Amino acid sequence: MPFEFTSRVRYSETDPEEKLTLVSLVDYFQDASTFQSEDCGVGTRFLKKQDLAWMILSWQIEILRRPYLAEPITAQTWPYGFKAFYGYRNYALVDAGKNYLAKANSVWALIDLQTGKPVRVAEEHVARYKMEEKLDMEYGPRKLKLPQDCVKREPFTVCRYHLDTNNHVNNGQYIRMAEEYLPEGFETGYLQVEYKKQAHLHDVIYPYVHQDAQTVTVGLCDEAGKPYAVLSHRAADSGSDKAAEKREDA
Repeated sequence: MPFEFTSRVRYSETDPEEKLTLVSLVDYFQDASTFQSEDCGVGTRFLKKQDLAWMILSWQIEILRRPYLAEPITAQTWPYGFKAFYGYRNYALVDAGKNYLAKANSVWALIDLQTGKPVRVAEEHVARYKMEEKLDMEYGPRKLKLPQDCVKREPFTVCRYHLDTNNHVNNGQYIRMAEEYLPEGFETGYLQVEYKKQAHLHDVIYPYVHQDAQTVTVGLCDEAGKPYAVLSHRAADSGSDKAAEKREDA
């Protein structure tokens, strides 16, 4: 069985349409895997004693429906494989009827905090988890390239609130940053993110944006144009059942 925890969509997690934001969705996924690792005895404090941390390399997130304010939801996660330095993990968000709201795939690397280099995953880490089958969803390539003909936007500086316990920009914060460059009313149906290097406090981020008919690609880069992260938002299917997204009034 996947690890799961239940919640309700909080006001602080919603957008002006009272729907769960994309960043909050990713927060639920991060929290689920953090809770599972803590419960298995291989959480952040366990890893820090060994100068280790799991760092995410990529997200692939399929969004079927964003739940509304106060709606009951359940976040699920499970690892489906470990190989060399890497860990492979699925996530799902489901509604009260166990219908999928979102599905996700992620790839992680185990990093030595002293050297910044990946290290092989030890059996003591793997043995604490129960492996599950790989989720049936759309799997895209892990690596993303920034298109050549991008529009360079105004740079900004990394602030303290962007950082996590590893003292670098949290992966969800890059998603929040990139959403600023989506067109008004753009609804993301599929998100891919590749994290290429870490950004730290006071680093300056230079956004590069490319838009076509269905996709908005954002590169969050350093001064030399080398990406910290590349994010590709594909628009939701306009032919999807909009009635399924209408809020049920009591």
